Amino acid sequence: MSSRINFLKEALKNINTLGTVTPSSRFLSKRMLKEINFSKADVIVELGPGTGAITKYILENLSPKATLICFEINDNFYQQLQALQHPRLVVLKASAENIADELKKLHINQVNYIISSLPLAIIPDEISNKILERSFEALEQNGTFIQYQYSLSYFKKLKNVFKESISLEFEPLNIPPAFIYRCKKVV
Repeated sequence: MSSRINFLKEALKNINTLGTVTPSSRFLSKRMLKEINFSKADVIVELGPGTGAITKYILENLSPKATLICFEINDNFYQQLQALQHPRLVVLKASAENIADELKKLHINQVNYIISSLPLAIIPDEISNKILERSFEALEQNGTFIQYQYSLSYFKKLKNVFKESISLEFEPLNIPPAFIYRCKKVV
């Protein structure tokens, strides 16, 4: 319960960067990750993990050879994620718009999956466009970008980057209910 209270405190201080006042539900976490083939994934990236609601589900399923790289800019959340001290978890205090540079520093050329909890609809267009373009570039061929949002307003922007390779789901058991976009990199 204390992680929910911490999340609420941070959300009230930083609503413009968090976009919500509650962490993702276990239902949303499971639905977002249900199509990930963890046995074949070498590198998974998580953008905006917050307190780690989805992160913990990823770590539970991560294969022994895989790495999870989290991008978190909030100081408090960054420290909470660092405290997980998981051997295959890399937590970066970096903006998602710098994904290419940060992966290069880690000698990683491509990733299998990118899971994003970023509130893209409230991030300035210049930055959110850069995040999407750099994420697309970081994905391997047929890699998947998984994003949730609370409305359908972001569909067009995702379609501009991922073209026709987008599927949509809805998770009603989250506060608020969320739409899940699965975007495949097909070139």
